[in-house]
Amino acid sequence: MRLFFIVWALAISLVASWAFAPAAPPPPPILEVNRGKAFGSNEYITVEGRASQRKDAFRALDLPWASRCAGEDRKRFISGLNEYYYHRQNQTERYPETYGQLGADYIAKQWSTTDDQRIDRLTQDAYARGYLKPADFEAVAARMVATVVKNERVTGKACAG
Repeated sequence: MRLFFIVWALAISLVASWAFAPAAPPPPPILEVNRGKAFGSNEYITVEGRASQRKDAFRALDLPWASRCAGEDRKRFISGLNEYYYHRQNQTERYPETYGQLGADYIAKQWSTTDDQRIDRLTQDAYARGYLKPADFEAVAARMVATVVKNERVTGKACAG
């Protein structure tokens, strides 16, 4: 009987915590100056930055396979991809916050070029072979890397030990 009462009390407290928990705050409103826009007046700088980040990612992905597990080449490999995926994830989150749906649609298109698709394929390949994992990256970049490799299966152990 005592066990039944404890289980009942836990169930009631769980339901009560769900019922009276504060609602998630609404997203901040889009500033008037940004309404009806997909990007800001300095977008040309960000466009140039994306091109540079793609080049750096390709440089990292062009490093010899054997050098990707240790030393300075390992740092260059992870750093080049980290920079690319950091900016991609950050912009994917910020543009919708700043410009609403127009920004979300715009930035999704900007990060879906054939170069971006190739970087993703090469990243998936490196992941599957065991050369990287999302935990190797800084938090913002790690979220995007995890998304890119989520359907991949690790079949190699290149950097394991």
